[in-house]
Amino acid sequence: MDSARTSTASRTPLRALATEAVHAGRDDLARQGLHAPPIDLSTTYPSYDSRGEAARIDAFAATGAEPEGPPVYGRLGNPTVARFETALARLENTQAAVAFASGMAALTAVLLVRASLGLRHVVAVRPLYGCSDHLLTAGLLGTEVTWTDPAGVADALRPDTGLVLVESPANPTLAEIDLRALAHSCGSVPLLADNTFATPVLQRPAEQGARLVLHSATKYLGGHGDVMAGVVACDEEFAGHLRQVRFATGGVLHPLAGYLLLRGLSTLPVRVRAASATAADLAGRLAADPRVTRVHYPRIGGAMIAFEVDGDPHEVIDQVRLITPAVSLGSVDTLIQHPASISHRIVDADDRRGAGVSDRLLRLSVGLEDVEDLWADLDAALGCGREPAPADQAGLATAPRPW
Repeated sequence: MDSARTSTASRTPLRALATEAVHAGRDDLARQGLHAPPIDLSTTYPSYDSRGEAARIDAFAATGAEPEGPPVYGRLGNPTVARFETALARLENTQAAVAFASGMAALTAVLLVRASLGLRHVVAVRPLYGCSDHLLTAGLLGTEVTWTDPAGVADALRPDTGLVLVESPANPTLAEIDLRALAHSCGSVPLLADNTFATPVLQRPAEQGARLVLHSATKYLGGHGDVMAGVVACDEEFAGHLRQVRFATGGVLHPLAGYLLLRGLSTLPVRVRAASATAADLAGRLAADPRVTRVHYPRIGGAMIAFEVDGDPHEVIDQVRLITPAVSLGSVDTLIQHPASISHRIVDADDRRGAGVSDRLLRLSVGLEDVEDLWADLDAALGCGREPAPADQAGLATAPRPW
């Protein structure tokens, strides 16, 4: 559909991640006399060859492969969005990627692809993003879910299991899973790894055996809090099925969002590494602070921190001034939120706590501000929340420190 798109199998070996982030999806621009990628806002495209159009639509209906030649219709695909898909596939080292209007639309498409084959059973490991958890638990798409820990995945598989779903590092506890070992346990069942927190800068799940890699592109891939999107990186066969679902359901990504995401990818390695360095510094300070009872920070690093406070977490949220109290993550500015009240409120309270999401837990998405300014704001906010809250008292005294 777009000259910028090439499969992983047919191109030259991977360049360094930082180079790919800047150039992937843009390799054809200089030959066209362009520097910045164009934004194609067309919803439809003229064609005088209606017989040819019919043949291309038939081919898409059969396999979901992108139509050869010029674009057909905005719901079938868009050249600007295709550039982002090409770039993300290069960064995740997969054959293809398919973009959607949101991360939840992307996950929904995956579930619908498997359900269309009669494979409605999902095996999942908590914690997941709260809305992902709800989508599975509520059975809104006719799916049935078995929740288990990583060691129990193999035993939970059934003949109608269509998917194993994990998030590592997990939202919001930052728990990590050995993806390579888990992929082995899945056998022939596709493993979907939500890589939103890590991004391809820190890990590439496809290289560890995951067939599907999910991103809420709203977060680090966009990186500036001004675009909503989702994307699945995968092999070309699965991508074809996802394109068919996207065409049928209409969960398409707007071209302007595709442009912003492509621009966001160019600075992704720099942003993630800079924010991760600050996050590691802050995690160490929080772990040494007597007002904090536990700090969760992943072994692979990253810009996300979760920590449990000795006092009232709602007071900490109320008292930050530089840090923004808001849901979401992955922006250039630092955000803090209380998962039990917002991102994971929709999950049953017992299930939430059983997955380690305590009522004292706060989630911090570290941005690009100076570490001293961020610490000054956290230090002041923690000082305002010293009066212990009634929730989770029994667990705080024995909560181990991972530092």
